[in-house]
Amino acid sequence: MASSESKSAMRSLRGRAAITGAGRSAVGRVEGRSVMALATDAAQAALADAGLDRGAIDGVLTSVAFAAPFHRFSVAFSEYFGIAPTFSNTLQVSGATAATMFNMAAAAIAAGLADNVLVLGADSLLTGLSPDLALRSMTESRDQQYEMPFGIPVANTFAMTAHRHMKEFGTTSEQFAKVAVIHREHAMRTPGAQMTTPITVEDVLNSGWVTTPYHKLDCSLISDGAAAFVVSAADRAAAGRSKPVYILGGGECYTHEHIFLMPSLTTTGAVQSSARAYAMAGVAPRDIDVAGVYDCFTGTVVMMLEDLGFCPKGEGGRFVDDRQITYGGSIPINTHGGLLSFAHPGMPGSLLHFLEVVEQLRGHCGERQVAGAELGLVHSLGAGFATQATTILGTEATL
Repeated sequence: MASSESKSAMRSLRGRAAITGAGRSAVGRVEGRSVMALATDAAQAALADAGLDRGAIDGVLTSVAFAAPFHRFSVAFSEYFGIAPTFSNTLQVSGATAATMFNMAAAAIAAGLADNVLVLGADSLLTGLSPDLALRSMTESRDQQYEMPFGIPVANTFAMTAHRHMKEFGTTSEQFAKVAVIHREHAMRTPGAQMTTPITVEDVLNSGWVTTPYHKLDCSLISDGAAAFVVSAADRAAAGRSKPVYILGGGECYTHEHIFLMPSLTTTGAVQSSARAYAMAGVAPRDIDVAGVYDCFTGTVVMMLEDLGFCPKGEGGRFVDDRQITYGGSIPINTHGGLLSFAHPGMPGSLLHFLEVVEQLRGHCGERQVAGAELGLVHSLGAGFATQATTILGTEATL
């Protein structure tokens, strides 16, 4: 009988699948392109990068789209795109959906359900919806009985956690603001970024309140855009057109639905999701060269740096203040500018983190390249820290 350790190794997704193609649409304000058109732009770019035609795709995983609310978006897109996959699903775990799609794609390939899975997200929150509708589309996903009647839309839930972090650990508004400043510095190096005007800590603090302690520039953008990837069986990856990036580990954790039942306002399920991903990949936080960390708000980044193991609990603010999240620091994150400055088209937002980490691991980032990057981490989250998912990527199938 196999030992529990050998059974765990047999179940591991490490190196079983690889990202063989990656692409995106234009992002920011994209006039005249529907959600399906944006999705097609990204899918075509990913297929071209992989060197595959659309007939090779036998699996499709998508997020939902607020501006095109098909209940079965993966099926609707397949019809629009002219393919008939034998594996398909539309996932919705809020902002964590991006990493869950990669974890599920690798699992489907390992289980023999597909050979080439298209992972896709698209939305047009900026031009496809009015500002009120864009806010409502995100707000109405909150509980209608216990949260919305008391004025707790999603931004307020994240603000509560930031307040608590400040109280427990002495984190400051200036430290939160520094996250936005560094992300803007990164976006200034990135072609196609939505926001590239330099900002200072003072600019962030003077940008007007949204929900305390967050100012306007502490909050992510509203954007149009799409990103897509081809995830293929590892034994097919080397034959592709582009350098494959292997999925080495994945983990998820879902701790609550309602913010008042969150086990801790300052420690999240990212601790568990990342621990599972590190264990599967056989690496530790210190081994990661570059990361994509969900940055819907500046304080979210501070908390995730701690829960992902990049710095001790309570030290996230000082870690940012010391510029440890940029070039020359211990873990460069969101080198494209993230949701705060590159673009945030809703659920596809974290797919843009994946795109950046893939490009970093391929060595394609030009002046924003992290030298020698071989291991990357992407962490996606959502719903007031209710949903957490982590994926670890590498340039080799085995370490």
